[in-house]
Amino acid sequence: MRNVLAIVLTALALPALAQEGGPQLERAPIDPHDKISLQRGAQIFVNHCLNCHSASLMRYARLEDLGLTEAQIRDNLMFTTDKVGDTMTAAMDPKIAKAAFGVVPPDLSLIGRSRSPDWLYSYLRGFYADPATKTGWNNTVFPNVSMPHVLSEYQGVQALEIRKRVDEDTGDTKATARLALARPGSMKPVEYDHYVADLVNYLAYMGEPARTSRTHWGILVLFFLAGFYVLTALLKKEYWKDVR
Repeated sequence: MRNVLAIVLTALALPALAQEGGPQLERAPIDPHDKISLQRGAQIFVNHCLNCHSASLMRYARLEDLGLTEAQIRDNLMFTTDKVGDTMTAAMDPKIAKAAFGVVPPDLSLIGRSRSPDWLYSYLRGFYADPATKTGWNNTVFPNVSMPHVLSEYQGVQALEIRKRVDEDTGDTKATARLALARPGSMKPVEYDHYVADLVNYLAYMGEPARTSRTHWGILVLFFLAGFYVLTALLKKEYWKDVR
């Protein structure tokens, strides 16, 4: 039993240890109930992500749950198919993508659950220019990533600045890295952050479209069970009141 308990505690500690040793992530300001944000995120996704990445578990018809009509979906969001019931398939051939990037771009259907919204938000804001890489880009969250910065026209070009200082107590040299905007994009930094937040909001939604309704029904069920418990307790009291 002690061995089993030790294994369980070790498994629970691994994610925390991995996060401590990984990059510092920023909190993603997303709201799964904000349908306007989700609509904007869906538009960003089909315009910039769907060129290379697929979302094979997501159907265009599911976007109607976000308040969009079938006509709006057809006219503004469908570029790789003409059937609303089809899944979101990448426009680029996987073989061409592998030849261009060295790897086939991953499917993004569950990326919001496998990576977490905080990771995606930090990743999409962590690109910087790096002439040493094949694409000319690198990332603070995902070093040596094969993906170029497809949103650079909006964010601009960031540079990685390394600052070194000597610790007066130990004499050791410590280096800190920070990103600085070397060339502005078409958006101000705050605007770009909102832009990325909408995209991340949609990526998180794709991983579990029924999350908001599931949570809603879960709360209703809890209220129902609480009310049923009260009725049961009153019935028990009434039934046993004459029993000594």
